[in-house]
Amino acid sequence: MTIAELRPAARTAADRPLETEYRPRHPVDVRRTVVYQRHGGGDPTMVIAGEVIWRASRTPEGIATLAIREVSPGVIRGAAWGPGASWALDQLPALCGRDDDPGDFDATRHPLIADAHHRHPGVRIGRTDLFFDSLASAIIEQKVTGMQAFGAWRRLVTWHGERAPGPTPKPMYAPPDIEGWRRIPSWSWHRAGLEPPQSRTIVEAARRGEAIGRVFMAATDGEARDRVLISQRGIGAWTSAETRIRALGDPDAVSVGDFHLAHEVGYALTGSRVDDDGMLELLAPWAGQRQRVIRYLEASGIREPRRAPRLHPEDHRNR
Repeated sequence: MTIAELRPAARTAADRPLETEYRPRHPVDVRRTVVYQRHGGGDPTMVIAGEVIWRASRTPEGIATLAIREVSPGVIRGAAWGPGASWALDQLPALCGRDDDPGDFDATRHPLIADAHHRHPGVRIGRTDLFFDSLASAIIEQKVTGMQAFGAWRRLVTWHGERAPGPTPKPMYAPPDIEGWRRIPSWSWHRAGLEPPQSRTIVEAARRGEAIGRVFMAATDGEARDRVLISQRGIGAWTSAETRIRALGDPDAVSVGDFHLAHEVGYALTGSRVDDDGMLELLAPWAGQRQRVIRYLEASGIREPRRAPRLHPEDHRNR
């Protein structure tokens, strides 16, 4: 059975998807790799239905819905609908980590990393090559709880994005294009629960979005990409790193300034929490592959015990 046959219905020729099959040369944990791009369980751009991952995106050739399923070990099947279907299928291998190069990564430098590397050979870092989607989502996630950020993303994409084509298991939406982000009215940002600094940053970035994206994507290393983004008002090191990770699968990007990351890295590697400087010192032996270390730490399941109640999200919409 093909992915196209997962939802039986009468279809015209225009409804039939384009399909492809990807056979990676290395083990791939498809769900872990692709679902890293999801923004919370209610993300309208990504839905998991059984064994199929559905992803809606706005490609350079138009919107597309991509359905991904590992039909057998080492065989990943993709089906795509919409004007951007060909682009989405061409991107499938990169989304699954084809371009992820571990280089001379040495897992044996720490026993926890060595164990995770052994137990999770399919850990890969995928890339979307969709710059502004990655930047906008990172800006939305600045300095707020995940619950707030994911809720704002869900509302904005649903209200201002475009309905995804194809037999999706539930209504899905592709994000707005750059001009669409720029034209979101002030009251809509407010209703979505996004604070003014983030909305202003997205709108200002969108005004120069095409130019920023071209320079960012052409930059040859992480420092050059950081310089491109951090030169924009409202964008700092954390947002740049998150954009690099999602858009380009940067294996060295570290989200300095994250509320939890340094604590989790410190606890996993030493048994004690550390600050950002301490985290960078711990990750220094893996320079060039620090994001990979973080992925293996996540895969290990080691988490710092909670010491206090979760941060209560502040809702400013009734102000």
